[in-house]
Amino acid sequence: MDLKEIQSLIKFVAKSGASEVKLEMEDVKITIKTGEVKGETTTVVQQIPMAGIPQQAPVAPVAPVAPAATEAPATPAPADDDSKYITIKSPIIGTFYRKPSPDKPAFVEVGQSIAEGDVLCVIEAMKLFNEIESEVSGKIVKVLVDDSSPVEFDQPLFMVDPS
Repeated sequence: MDLKEIQSLIKFVAKSGASEVKLEMEDVKITIKTGEVKGETTTVVQQIPMAGIPQQAPVAPVAPVAPAATEAPATPAPADDDSKYITIKSPIIGTFYRKPSPDKPAFVEVGQSIAEGDVLCVIEAMKLFNEIESEVSGKIVKVLVDDSSPVEFDQPLFMVDPS
C-alpha cells in the first residue's frame, strides 16, 4: 500500500465519522484512529509490516501506477512555463526540512544565489537526516515543497535559474 492510498483512506475515514478503523492486508496492518481534541480532528496511523511476508512483491505493481498518473499532467506545465530553469529533485523518499533545526534560519531562500555543493535542505529518512546539496550554481527561483512535508523520490524541490 503506497502513501497516496493511505492518505485517501485517512480522508475517507475522517469524512465517515468513524472513530477507529483497522485494515489488515497480506503485507500490512493499518490502524487509523481519529479523535476530537479542542475542535481539531487528529489522526493516528500505524502501519505494521506483517512478519514473514515479503513487502516488495505486493507493493511493486501498485507504486509505479500512482506516480505515473500524477506526473503526466504535472510535467508539461512546468516545462512550458519554466523551461529556462533547472529543477532540483529529491534523491530519496522522506520528510523535507528547509532548516537544520527549528530555531535556525532556512538553508536557502528565494532569490538567494547558490553554488554547486551548497546544502539546500535536509530530508529525513528512517531517523537519518540527509543533506541535499546543489548540483548546479544559480539563483533560487521557487521552493516547491512546504517545510516538514513528505516527499517522494524524484519529486521537484527547487527551481534554479542557472544564468
